[in-house]
Amino acid sequence: MDGVKTIGLVGGIASGKSLVAQVLRGLGASVLDADRIGHAVLAEDADVRDALRRRWGEGMLAAEGGIDRAAVAGRVFTPGGAGEADRRFLEGLLHPRIRERLVSQRDAIVATAAGPAIVVDAALLFEAGWNAICDLVVMVDAPVAVRLERARQRGWTDDEFAAREAAQWPVEEKRRRADVVLANDGSKDDLRRAVQALWDEYVAQ
Repeated sequence: MDGVKTIGLVGGIASGKSLVAQVLRGLGASVLDADRIGHAVLAEDADVRDALRRRWGEGMLAAEGGIDRAAVAGRVFTPGGAGEADRRFLEGLLHPRIRERLVSQRDAIVATAAGPAIVVDAALLFEAGWNAICDLVVMVDAPVAVRLERARQRGWTDDEFAAREAAQWPVEEKRRRADVVLANDGSKDDLRRAVQALWDEYVAQ
């Protein structure tokens, strides 16, 4: 689109996507955070709020009247069929709305010539079909033991990590579908150098 690269950024839980997005931003990319947009949809979209209340009751509301994201997470990450059904319901509500905002924000950045690349940072990029709006999909890959330890350092339990991991496509499938895989099994400086090489090859020229 007018010479601006749209780069989809995916990875397993605690793979290092945030650091890659940070480095890309430092190189001149604009970063669109799908999680943050999803939170905005939950906070701002009355139709979404009403649909969640109808399905799950008033317990989904926080004290100020908005959606209690922790209560929603408790529903959609519950192991078993009920949790999966609730997650599919939530994704059906949110994903089209998030895509609309992603495309709108991307187009606004292109229109203002804000930089040579736009990064769509989205753990569920493939699952939601948002890879279709990207020119290139980059996966940040790290061994599961490393990712689990990082999640523990964030305060997650092993069960929470497993539940979030199970809610996404297997990392093997993401790796297979990605155009570029960045290995994050070394130091942060190693990862920064890999991102710089990515930028030089796919964006700078």
